[in-house]
Amino acid sequence: MRAQREHGGGIDAAVARFGGTRADWVDLSTGINPHPYPFPQLTGDIWTALPDAGAEQALITAARAFWQVPAGAAVLAAPGASVLIAQIPALMPPGRVRIAARTYNEHAAAFAHHGWEVVQDDTHRRAEARVVVHPNNPTGQLWFATDEAPGRPLVVIDESFCDATPGDSHVPVGATEPGVLILKSLGKFWGLAGLRLGFVIGDPTLVDKLRDALGPWPVSGPALTIGRVALEDMEWATRTRQRLHVDAARLDALMQSKGAEVAGGTTLFRLYKVDDAGAWQARLARGHVWSRVFSYDPTWLRLGLPPEHGWDRLEAALA
Repeated sequence: MRAQREHGGGIDAAVARFGGTRADWVDLSTGINPHPYPFPQLTGDIWTALPDAGAEQALITAARAFWQVPAGAAVLAAPGASVLIAQIPALMPPGRVRIAARTYNEHAAAFAHHGWEVVQDDTHRRAEARVVVHPNNPTGQLWFATDEAPGRPLVVIDESFCDATPGDSHVPVGATEPGVLILKSLGKFWGLAGLRLGFVIGDPTLVDKLRDALGPWPVSGPALTIGRVALEDMEWATRTRQRLHVDAARLDALMQSKGAEVAGGTTLFRLYKVDDAGAWQARLARGHVWSRVFSYDPTWLRLGLPPEHGWDRLEAALA
């Protein structure tokens, strides 16, 4: 049986149910920065030639500098973090993997697909692998390695939402530990989900196996160039972190004024506790604002940050 996978998005289904056109809607069901990194100008040969090895190396160099990757850790670019998540369970024979019950569900689905037994964090059963999402999606909780047993063959740390708070990253210290793989994505903080560019940082032996699995030219020429420019733009990153902090506080204030309770999140998405998340989702949807609910907790409602034009729409939907 295929493991259930729940995600944000699904605007087409929301339109079919609640009406309007896709352009009428504000999608707050994801944790994607609504103010994406501006694309640099691209030359024509980027679209017509095979990805250049020099461009790939320039991207890796930029990634090492941005994430402060230590010399002993390897870095691999991939066509999105999801591709890496799907491939990682095949790196070793199936066993048990510990994953939190309430977290991004793609990890559990990928391990189950490869024959692993998924056990929850609170079971304390022996496991050959551990997956943590840091900060966690949707709670925003940070993970610290103090309770991790030494010598575990595989530890996956998904830092897709960590670039808003770079000081929390495990890369500078943890990336050189044997068996550790740290995931990064340009889809969240940079708002470039459609670019499909992700990275894995960590154990060189495991990264080399992933490199072999992905084959030649895994990342497109345009993604190599755009990713490099984005990672080199430290000024944009600083301004963006400041803006996210302000907008997250603004969203909390608005939702609290309507009776929602802040339950967690990051500056890229906020988690609220409400009386009936399904009813709140339907209420917002009638105003053409899409939100995220969770099958495992009917009181949890998650909202991403609105774009500039989306604040008025959100306030009207909540009225």
